[in-house]
Amino acid sequence: MFQKIVINFKKKSLKERFLLVIGMLFFLLYLGLGLIIIFWKSMPISMEPKYRIAFGILLIVYSFIRFIRFFSIQKEEL
Repeated sequence: MFQKIVINFKKKSLKERFLLVIGMLFFLLYLGLGLIIIFWKSMPISMEPKYRIAFGILLIVYSFIRFIRFFSIQKEEL
């Protein structure tokens, strides 16, 4: 299965590879930002804990929605 992913990655054009890397980068960025907002207690932005946790969960859910949409679009193109 991993070999199939590597072969498909090598078949992509330079533009498609770049978009794949950017898509993964933004997924990790939103995921990390959501986790930071949830677990960083002394955050410089003053927020109540319930709003901070809600905003962090919202960012994490958004990152997974982007992840699922990105790879569903990639599968349709194959």
